[in-house]
Amino acid sequence: MIREATKNDISKISEMAVLMWTDNSVNELAEEFSEILLKEDARIFVKCENDVPVGFAQCQLRYDYVEGTQTSPVGYLEGIFVDENYRHGGYAKELLNKCEAWAKEKGCKEFASDCELDNDISFRFHKAVNFTEANRLVCFTKQL
Repeated sequence: MIREATKNDISKISEMAVLMWTDNSVNELAEEFSEILLKEDARIFVKCENDVPVGFAQCQLRYDYVEGTQTSPVGYLEGIFVDENYRHGGYAKELLNKCEAWAKEKGCKEFASDCELDNDISFRFHKAVNFTEANRLVCFTKQL
């Protein structure tokens, strides 16, 4: 079953998300997800087994330029995660489909995502669910 996340899901989602976004703490992610639940232009969906979340997807509408797109807003997959004990069962694809359907309901004609250059698992997932690579990007910074 896939459903929209509620406040009761925040703790479990945050515990999963910190495995993906390791530069954050569970508390930081819980605070961020709590704010996202209040937004009209963002959603978090959870995949449950026996009423326990085993995966989630966070998506939102982006109104700024999104690499490789021609329209606005664009539905955007901000993050997707499935507990490793439940992988390879089609759950990530189900979550993505839910995000895409939501974006389409919101009037989006395009859906986009990204991943780090060295994240082979994410890259393979995106290719497997028919995303087209739009660009590769290396970001730079320097101290002033």
